[in-house]
This record gives sequence, structure tokens and C-alpha cells, in this order.
Amino acid sequence: MPYPRVAVTGLGAITAQGPTAADLWDGAQRGRVAIRPVEQLPMDGYRTKLAGEVQHQPKPASDARYPAGWRDRALDFLLVAAEEADAAAPAVRRTVPPERLGVVVGTCNAGLISGENWYRARMEGEHADPRLVIFVPPQALAEAVAGAFNARGPVLSIDTACAAGANAIGSAADLIRQGLADAVFAGGTDALSDVLIAGFNSLESLSPEPAAPYSKDRLGLSLGEGSGMMLLVRADLAEELDLHVLAEVAGYGLSADGYHATAPHPEGKGAARAIQAALRSAGVTGADVGYVNSHGTGTAKNDPAETKATKLGLGDAVKDTLVSSTKSMIGHLLGAAGAVEGIVTVKALEEQVAPPTANFTEADPECDLDYVPNVPRPVDMRVAISNNFAFGGANATIVLTRGRTEPPPAPDLDDVVVTGLSALTPAGSDLDGLWDAYATGRDCTAEENGARLARADLDVGAFLPPKVRRRMDRLGMFAVIATRLALEDAGLEVTEDNRERIGVIFGTGVGPMESMEKFSRPLFTEGPRAANPAVFPNTVYNAAGGQVAMQLGAVGPASTVTTGHAASTGALVYARDLLAAGHADAMVAVGADTLTDTVAEAYRGLGVLDPATGFALAEAGVAVVLERRGRAAERGARAYGQIRGYGIASDGRGAGRWDPEGRGVERALRMALERAALDPGDIATIWSSAAGLRAADEAEARAIARVFGPGTRTLSPKRLLGEPMGAGGALNAVLAALGISRGHSAGPAVVMSSSLGGTHFAVIITATEL
Repeated sequence: MPYPRVAVTGLGAITAQGPTAADLWDGAQRGRVAIRPVEQLPMDGYRTKLAGEVQHQPKPASDARYPAGWRDRALDFLLVAAEEADAAAPAVRRTVPPERLGVVVGTCNAGLISGENWYRARMEGEHADPRLVIFVPPQALAEAVAGAFNARGPVLSIDTACAAGANAIGSAADLIRQGLADAVFAGGTDALSDVLIAGFNSLESLSPEPAAPYSKDRLGLSLGEGSGMMLLVRADLAEELDLHVLAEVAGYGLSADGYHATAPHPEGKGAARAIQAALRSAGVTGADVGYVNSHGTGTAKNDPAETKATKLGLGDAVKDTLVSSTKSMIGHLLGAAGAVEGIVTVKALEEQVAPPTANFTEADPECDLDYVPNVPRPVDMRVAISNNFAFGGANATIVLTRGRTEPPPAPDLDDVVVTGLSALTPAGSDLDGLWDAYATGRDCTAEENGARLARADLDVGAFLPPKVRRRMDRLGMFAVIATRLALEDAGLEVTEDNRERIGVIFGTGVGPMESMEKFSRPLFTEGPRAANPAVFPNTVYNAAGGQVAMQLGAVGPASTVTTGHAASTGALVYARDLLAAGHADAMVAVGADTLTDTVAEAYRGLGVLDPATGFALAEAGVAVVLERRGRAAERGARAYGQIRGYGIASDGRGAGRWDPEGRGVERALRMALERAALDPGDIATIWSSAAGLRAADEAEARAIARVFGPGTRTLSPKRLLGEPMGAGGALNAVLAALGISRGHSAGPAVVMSSSLGGTHFAVIITATEL
């Protein structure tokens, strides 16, 4: 059966070049530099006064249900870009049912501006509208887009920092190929902020002049802002609707460097693996690639490393390949970079023109490819790639094609089994202790300042020496320790021979709030000179996942999923899909979130920490090792169970809102059953996501009743262990797998997980033998 093709049918962008995708392409192909003096932020105390600032005020049609008088620039950029992509192919939404329409958003800083406004007001003793925190996490941006376009299919967010936009496009294409959606809005967004500028300034990365990638006299990078969105559609549907197809997303590749928190591997090995994986998934070779839209930041270390990576990735054909950097004209848009540069790559394919690298002067001997200096060049091509490489060593490459009729190669499918588990929770750090706490009904929560909280009393010194943990925050420690314990439980050793075939997908709901506060608070009170370069790398959501790769050596496919309270479940199913398709032999899905006083205060402000509700906020680090059945059997592994199927659905009501009738939950359940080829009566146990939030709990209960009727065993472990935010879904999966393997479940189990903005997952785990 041919693998479904994925068409690009609409583009939308707002950048320093102007408010539309046409403006972006016009500026890029002309080599017009839009890096100018910043007007909307004070720039005193920085190495530069310049950035690729958006000059046009974004005015989306959707109000996103903001608090009165407030707008978040990153979200407004995203909505404007999505509206333009939608308008380019209006037949899509007229034809595709809302339940088959998805959203995938990549970002680095998400709603940082909303969070800063809330935090500064609290610092200064002023009233801070508690609803501002709703718009801080990446998932809120995706759910706001879903609300604006009534998208009720999969709604996901990816935060692999500067690789997030490309990762989002690849993930969206996967959703279509796997039959989870017929059309998906995919892209990224980020906005300039004083926190962001101060961070890069502290690393001494900023250029006082517009960035000059690959030039011998380059001085660093230029930051930028904006958004890019594509409307992806199943190719046969695009043909049926007679849509203008701009290009196709033929494949993508992910990898980890496992080298350094901010610097790339000097030989470009990790980035090269992403390029090679992308080419394999698309069924093309380096000789087929006519153009590379490069990461091209303009820093001393990145440009030579990427040059080496491009050579390794494309092979001998690289000498005939044109390469250029869009960042030389609009700056580095961080989480939006891959999306915006993907749009430029689509237009390059459509018009058969390689845009230039602007500001190019004298060639650097270490950067010796054809960078299309300063002047565009016509090129006859059918295949182009776009590269994005990030902090934490996360790499993503997408392959775009035009005029090719061959579908991507069908994947070498295999079942996916669970072979290792770990859980660092308020019940302790071992699986027996976790099961005992749950089975005996031990309440692991405690009252603190009028709220129920559940903290994990973890002795990190027993797992990590001081030298290793010196520059890690608790989120990173939880992720590394949980992953190590799960690999040990699986009996899977990471070696030089297998490390490239073992990947890590990290899931987090609230992200690195400890490090973000540690970095930002001095900055707000003392100015840019207080910015700490040792802390700044930990402020990105994927930093913990990067630490896992660095400390444990797993450098296969890597990503960070940020679907709110369902983040670790999103990581679990993403890891499952990458494995099933043969992109790795083993994957670790690890979820973690940690409690800080500020995190608790944010939840308290939203009115959810009233002890009378029974809701308790918790922290945890949870990991699940997944393997392809064939490889697990080959090495004699033990299997806790098999991931038999899953479903994803959204309520499509916007950030912080869900359907009280639970219709999205119901669709996720029915999809999971269908994909697992099971009937409701086959299910023995449901592990509920109910945690004490009445509206959400009742919606889930209604859905379960409609699907299963009375009598199905439903368990609610979060009532005892607390709600560990983004780690909660993986915690339920660990308990379900333990229950099956220890004989406490008479048959298949369903693991439920939902974000607080109406994105729902249902995962079915069954007993299996190897």
C-alpha cells in the first residue's frame, strides 16, 4: 500500500519583511535585509540595537478570548499567519470535517510575554490578571488556533527551541500519513522580548551588524520574530478539490547531538544524521537535492559545523548544491524559524529560484559550499531541504518536493512493546513503592498554605554526582534520572553501536519554570548585566531532553512535546509512531514537571487549588522505554505490554476551555478502540485522568459512560498521587503496564490524558509475549 503523500496548499507568514507570505518571499528572493534598529523594546546595555522586528501590528480576526485589554504578540503573529494560510485554500475547511482538521505549533518561548507581564505585576505588588498564565504554555497557542478554526482533530505543540517549526511541519505530515487527520495547520511562532535578547546577549552571540552567515568576518547572529504557517492536506484530497499544490512534504528527520547545551557538535555529526534520516524517509538521495535552506545563524561555531553536517548529509553531491541562509535577511526567528524558512523553501521550489545569503563578504575557508552570495540564482530542482538545529542539540530537517509523482517509501512497520518503566513521584523513586502507595490508597499529598501539593522528595545526589548536576535544574535532573532508571529496568544499555538507534521524546507541561524565574528575576530588577549565561540555556523547554542525550548518550530521534497536562502522553504516542515506522529500534518517552512556589501561585490564581475540590498539584519524572517487537525479542527483553492503539481529539474551543459534555474525550476513545481493533467490551480497566477538577472530571466521566456503559473498572490514581502536570499521562501508563504485567488487570487497559485546553488522548495497552 503506497504511503500517503502530503501537499502544501496554503502559506501564511508575518515577518520583518512584511505581513504576508508574499512579502516574505519577495524580500528573501531579492536579498532584501530587514534587520533594523528595534523600536518596540529598549535596547540599552546590549551588544546590538538590531533585530528582524515585525513592523506591522498584527490584527487577527480572532480575539483568542484574551483578558480585557491584553494581546500576546506571539499568539497574534500565529493567528495572522494561520488566517492567511487558510484564505489561500478556503475549500479545505469547507470540505474537511472539524474532527479531521488538526493543528501543530512549534515555538521556543510561547507566551513568554504574557508570563512576564503576570510575573512583573506580582513582583511590583500590582494586580496581575490570573488568566494571563493560561496563554504562557506552548499548548495554549495551538489550542487558540484550534478555537479560531474549529479544529477538533489532533491539536499539538512542539518545543524543540530553534528546531520547533520544522519539527512541527514534520509531525503534522505524520498525522496525515497515519490517518489521524486529513488537513493540518502547521508552523511556528515567536516574539522578541527583553528576556530573549538579554539571554543571547549574555552568551555574546549577538552581532552589532546584520548577521553575515558563512562570511569570514561574521560577528554573530541577529534575532528576529514572526510566524509562518502551512496548510497541509492529504494529497489525494487536494487533487479531488482541485487545489493548487505548492509543494509536498516528502519526509523529515530528527536527531540529538548529545554534545553541549548550546554549541553544535563541531563535526556536525548530529545534524548530518537528521539530514540523512530525512532523505531516507522521503525516498531521495543527496544527489536529488537542488537547494538547501540552511540554519545559517552567522555564529563562529554554528556555520562551520553546519557546513560539515551538510557535506556528511548529502555526500559528494553537495558540491553541486546551492545553500543559503534566510536568517541573513530576517534574523533568527527561533521556534518560528523552521516554519518561515520552510515557506521560503516551498517558494524556491515553486519558482525555481535559490534565494541568496545576504550580507556575504569574504568567504570563510571553513565554510566552503556555494552559499548563493547576495544575488538570487535560477536552479532546476525538484527536491529541496530546510535545516534547523537548536539549543540542547535537537536537530530537524524537512524534505520538500515539487513535480515528483513517487510517494515516499512505505515504512517497515512493527508492533511496539513496553520494556522498561520508572517513576519519580511523591510515593518515592521505585516502582514497588509507587504500586504499593496506589494499591493501599496512601494519600501522598499534603496541605501547604491552603493548597494541596505533592512534592517528590528525591535525593538527586544518590543518582547524579555534583559535577554532572552543577548546571542542571530539577526538571533536567528528573528527566535524566527517570530515563536512566527506565533503561536499567529494560536491561537496555546505550552503547556506541546502538546509540544512534535509541531516541528520546521529552514531554513537559509547564516546562523550565525554575530556570526561567532564576534567569528573569535578576534581569527585571537589575537590567541586562544581571543576565546569567549559565542559566539561560536551561530556560528552553527542550533543555531537559538535551541533558538526557548528553548524559546517557541516546542520540536517535529527539523531540519535546508540550501538550499541557497531556504532554507525556503526547511523548509516548510520538515515540510509538517513530518506532513503528522504523526510525529507531528503541525510544524513551520521558515526562517531567516540577513544582515551584510560583507555579503553585499561578494555579492558585486560576482557582483550581481549593482543597475542597480534592485537586492536588504534584511533581514527577516518569519514563517508559518502548521498543520494536522484533528487536526486543531478539535481545531477549521482557515486555510489560504492547501499545495497541491510540486516539487524539480536541474540543476546539480555545485556550483553557473544554467541552463539558466530553465529546472530544469520546472521539479519542472511539478512535483508540478502532485503531486497536477492539470493542468497548474488551477493555478491562480505564486509568482516568480525573484529578479533582470538577468540570474536566465530569466531562471525561460522561464520555466514558457513553462509550463503555456501566460497570467498566475506572481508576483515578491522581486522587492519591496528585496531578503531576505534564507527567500525569505517563504515570497512568506506568501504572497500567504494571497492573497488566502483575496480573491486576484482567484484560486491555485504556490510559486517559487531557490538557486543560481540551486536547484528549486515549492509549490502549494490552498484555503481550515476546
